[in-house]
Order: sequence, then structure tokens, then C-alpha cells
Amino acid sequence: MHDPIGVLLTNLGTPDAPTAPAVRRYLREFLSDRRVVDLPRPLWLPILYGFVLTLRPRRSARAYASIWTNEGSPLLSIMQDLAAAFESALHLQTTVPVHVAVGMTYGNPSMAQGLERLRDAGCLRVLVLPLYPQYSSPTTGSAFDAVARALTSWRRVPELRTISDYHDHRLYLQALGRSVREFWGQHGEPDRLLVSFHGMPQRFDAAGDPYRGQCEATASSLTGLLGLDAQRTLLAFQSRFGREEWLQPYTDVTLQEWARQGISTVDVVCPGFAVDCLETLEEIAIRYRQAFLAAGGQRLRYIPALNDRPDHVTALVDLAIAKLQGWL
Repeated sequence: MHDPIGVLLTNLGTPDAPTAPAVRRYLREFLSDRRVVDLPRPLWLPILYGFVLTLRPRRSARAYASIWTNEGSPLLSIMQDLAAAFESALHLQTTVPVHVAVGMTYGNPSMAQGLERLRDAGCLRVLVLPLYPQYSSPTTGSAFDAVARALTSWRRVPELRTISDYHDHRLYLQALGRSVREFWGQHGEPDRLLVSFHGMPQRFDAAGDPYRGQCEATASSLTGLLGLDAQRTLLAFQSRFGREEWLQPYTDVTLQEWARQGISTVDVVCPGFAVDCLETLEEIAIRYRQAFLAAGGQRLRYIPALNDRPDHVTALVDLAIAKLQGWL
């Protein structure tokens, strides 16, 4: 009998509820991470506790409430569905028992809870798969940090393997292209397609983070699969925070400029988000849509993330099996 193998699917995380106290707890953990905000602590902590955690939780709680479902946080509920489908698909392709757990870098279920679930299932070998197709230090790097911290108290540390990115994985790109074509088959094509990724400070890119280059590679492959020329599509970056310069062009600025130029219909796809969350369901689909319409645009549609689509599951299984060679 083979020892079981564990796979830890990780993501950024979510508050436990769409309330100001829950959001404050979540933001405190998230914004205390040195990879996320790398300012000197004597400078950042007074800002964090004196302003951000005083003013932002209530506003963010309203945003979360606008997308919360009967199942709770969309990110968590979809992650759980994806993990279940991923585990079932793995079982069909392996003779070794494989257990899949979800662990969040911030919030619950925590990375420690996910790893403990795998330990309880007898997994002495664990593959860590962050659901960030494009590597960045604040996301993928923080996930690996959280795994390491969670294991510091373990008497027996499991053997670990990790996947850092899959921005150019063939099946991932094919699933993205198929999802866009299916959406257009149902709703028609727009004037423009905006390929939006989460932003990061420009200085991270200058310091050597590979994120921007991987985003550009993914966007180029996707638009190539769709047969779009440069006049109909653009890569942009969303979700900037603070006053410093972030990766450009900015998604919100681009959309408003397009609306003022008379571009009436725009679809937005976000290949960096494997699972729908606040940044896609509220920021893009609600807030940026309203801004686009207010600037004179006629229609802005958000194309959903891959979520638990069967072709997304197939891509992740292919990734995992390739990484698990020797263990299987």
C-alpha cells in the first residue's frame, strides 16, 4: 500500500464575514505581511493602525456584502468546489491515494489548517500549488512563507514540492481561450477586450520580480489563441493601493479613456485570478462597470474566472501529475 500524497491548493484568503470587524482582522493580517507592504515598520505600522484599519474595513465590508452568497465568501466556496473536483479527477489518474486540502495565506481555512488536514490523512509528501498562474513575491512568495511558518512547530515535517507558476501552461491557456470564446458565443463579441491583472508597485518590477513579464506572456498567448490584433485588446493592471506608482496602464483609467473615445462595448477577462473574488466580482463587474458607463460607455461585461470549470480542473491535474513524478 502506497503512502497517501497531499496537495495543498492555496489562495490569498477572505474575511470570515462581510462585516467591519471580520474585514479588520483579515486586513490586519494581510497588510502586516512584509512581502505585501515592504515599507519600514516604523513608517508603515502607524499608517496601518492609525488610518487603514480605522477607515478601510467598513468600506471594504460593504464591498464584500455586495458579492456575498448563501454559501458565504465566493472565493472560499468556489475554492472548495474546485478542490473537490480536483481530488476526484486526480483519483481517476493515479493509483496512489491523493488528498486535497485548501489553505489560505490569510484568514480561514489557514495554511496551518490545510496542512493539518493532510497530516491527519497520513500524507508525508505534500505538493503546494498556489492558484496564482503568474508568480509574484506578494502572492506566491507569501504563500510559501505561510507554509514554512505553519510547519515550524511540526515534529515531522513532510517532504515538500511546490509549483511557482503556470503562466504559460498549454492547458491553462487553452481553458482561458475556450472560456472567452464560449462567453462570446453566448453574448456576442465586444468592441474591445481588456486583459486585466492585479497590479503591484512599479519598484517591485524594477527589483526583478518576474510578474509583469509573465502577465505579458499570458496575455499575448491568450490574444493569439483568440486571433485578436493589437487594436482590439490591451493588457492593464487593477487594484492599486496607496500613492506610489504601480504597473501601468491602469485598468480603471483605461476603461474611462475608452469610454470617452466612443468605444461602447468592452469585455474584461482577468487571467491572473484562478477563482472569482472581490477584485473580479466587485471591483471589475460592479465598480469599474459603473465608472465605464458614467464616462459614456454602453456595456461592460466581466468574463468569469476559470473557477471549477472542467477544463481548468484538467489543467491543474496535468500540472500536479507532472510535478508528482517519482512520488506516483
